[in-house]
Amino acid sequence: MANRRKGNKTKEKEADWQERVVQIRRVTKVVKGGKKLSFRAIVVVGNERGQVGVGVGKASDVIGAVRKGVVDGKKHLVTVPLTKANSIPHPVSGAGGGAKVMMRPAAPGTGVIAGGAVRTVLELAGVRNILAKQLGSDNPLNNARAAANALASLRTFSDVAEERGIPLENLYA
Repeated sequence: MANRRKGNKTKEKEADWQERVVQIRRVTKVVKGGKKLSFRAIVVVGNERGQVGVGVGKASDVIGAVRKGVVDGKKHLVTVPLTKANSIPHPVSGAGGGAKVMMRPAAPGTGVIAGGAVRTVLELAGVRNILAKQLGSDNPLNNARAAANALASLRTFSDVAEERGIPLENLYA
């Protein structure tokens, strides 16, 4: 009986995660007998409560590639500190490959002002008010990784105070 309850809890936790496919691409590998066709899927996984991950999966069929991408995304989760306005605590930028992403916090009611893969990453992270801009490459994988990199480098006031070894009140002085 206890095992059944435990199983239901894991199913509930699995249901919290959302996944969105950013891109599916046909890729070929030249082998001795000719060309071997496979699919690459870029998947963003998030729970809309401050956790998000970007994953890539390759398989001979689309469904297999997406499944592998979801597993990879859950391995590369990033925790995002959100403010009361469902924004980020401070301006930040991140890089991934040839792509750079710049993000700024926004006032409540602004919405997610971002494009492409960056928008998907922010929405699945639970960010509701933000301004973001992609710079450099327009590659969806590099932009998604740059967005995840930027979100990973966010710090809260309490984190900074703890790192410096001072009380939170002295940080504002």
